[in-house]
Amino acid sequence: MAGTLFVVATPIGHLEDISARALRVLREVAIVAAEDTRRTGNLLRHFSIPTRILSLHQHNERSRAPELLSRLRRGESVALVSDAGTPGVSDPGAELVRLARESGVAVEAVPGPSAVATAISLSGLDDPEFAFLGFPPIRSKERNEWFERLVRYQADLAVVCFEAPHRIRKTLEELGNYIKCPILVFRELTKLHEECLSGLPVEILARLEHPQGEFTLVFPRTEPDQTAQPVVSVDVLRHELGLLTKNDARSKREAARLVAQKFGLSTKYVYDAVRD
Repeated sequence: MAGTLFVVATPIGHLEDISARALRVLREVAIVAAEDTRRTGNLLRHFSIPTRILSLHQHNERSRAPELLSRLRRGESVALVSDAGTPGVSDPGAELVRLARESGVAVEAVPGPSAVATAISLSGLDDPEFAFLGFPPIRSKERNEWFERLVRYQADLAVVCFEAPHRIRKTLEELGNYIKCPILVFRELTKLHEECLSGLPVEILARLEHPQGEFTLVFPRTEPDQTAQPVVSVDVLRHELGLLTKNDARSKREAARLVAQKFGLSTKYVYDAVRD
């Protein structure tokens, strides 16, 4: 008889947030498949759980999943955990869950902490709907498309996303080109230095000189006059830039400045948008 794949949510900060069921499962399974073996090791040691840990992260999930699936077929049960929160939500694990289901292996959720749900509950928003957009992409073209999608979604419902400490300032700076209403930025949810910052993106940016910790952003649903109109598409910006650089023989940076001035954008935004 095949074992069971348990998808186990772990604390996003405060270790006491782990459930009694999660602790029992982590003790009883044959192996824990963890995104970060050091972090999970600290968690297991804190609760005196001796279960063996095997790494399963974004760089090895495709190759490691078949090995874990073989263990499950042999009757061993596996607990899947991420760094924090719920596996598969902007974290590795989806490939293993998919393969397990396709192979007829039982998959059970052990629900628990989630930064998305935590941020929504702390936001005070009386909104029955929200969208989760994960992390903003890194490459300029994909980032611009992501910001435009955020603006469209925010016209109808609240939006939640994550951001890393080394990119939060850049993201807040770029958000100023799209959003002119207050947002909420949660830092280090449930941890000792938990903090909530609210205001316009530029106002929050001024308060984050040396950001540390993990960030969860909440964008309330907007009124029609609160959302910067889709900032001009990248294709239009490229066309305008091309006209200036070709016909007037201007430098690309000078052309970007003029295009930005024409559409009410920052020069950096235009330059980054057409760079890729």
